[in-house]
Amino acid sequence: MPGFVLLVRERDDGDPAMRIGYTVTKKIGGAVVRNRMKRRLRALARELLPESGVHGADHVLIGRAGGIERDFAVLRAELVKALGKLNRPQRDRPHA
Repeated sequence: MPGFVLLVRERDDGDPAMRIGYTVTKKIGGAVVRNRMKRRLRALARELLPESGVHGADHVLIGRAGGIERDFAVLRAELVKALGKLNRPQRDRPHA
C-alpha cells in the first residue's frame, strides 16, 4: 500500500496553473509527525509535479500511515508511478 493517496481533478476553467493541497489526518500521529509528513509531500510535489503533473488541475496528496516510515526514494517512486498512470492516454487506462 502506498504512503499517500493522489487525487487529481481537472478544473476546466481555462487556467493552466497546477494547484496542490496536502492533508494528513490525526490518525497518523501528533502535530510533529503530521507536519513532517506534509514536508515530505511538499518536497515530492516540488520535485515532480512541474514536469509530470496535470496542467489546469487540482492535485491533493493525502498522507497515509505508512508514509512517515518509508524511505523518501520509495515515496518518490510511488509518486512517479501514480503520475505516470495519470499521463497515459485514456484508452490505455483500465476500466473500473
